[in-house]
Amino acid sequence: MPLATHAFRCPSCGGINRVTPGRSDPKCGRCHQPLATSGQPVSLSDAELSHLVQNSPVPVLVDFYADWCGPCRSLSPILAELGARHKGELIVVKVDTERHQRTAGQLGVSGIPAVFLYKGGRVVDQAAGLRPLPAWEQMISAHL
Repeated sequence: MPLATHAFRCPSCGGINRVTPGRSDPKCGRCHQPLATSGQPVSLSDAELSHLVQNSPVPVLVDFYADWCGPCRSLSPILAELGARHKGELIVVKVDTERHQRTAGQLGVSGIPAVFLYKGGRVVDQAAGLRPLPAWEQMISAHL
């Protein structure tokens, strides 16, 4: 039986790395820089997001937001907690719709915050607005 692995995105080169749970100080297989394994959300561009969702072995939760949006700011710590709880099993990212509009436009995002869940390169669920942590847990549970 294969060892269980978790997946993390390298903050230096964007490579996606499989890591055996419990491994201390993992490094990126591509650039050999330390991996961020906290599960905290990272900000991505449209191109970086496209690469991630097409190549990630774990689901990717994407928060489309803007800095001026009050509900977006309120959602941020909730998604940070979700990422920390499911580090390695889920990758949580943020896309600033003011700076990176292409993907949000393609998905038909008309209001923010808008959250999309990708698995296997496809959108498998989506939600809009500010919701409590249990609602986000329910959204992702069937896909982990």
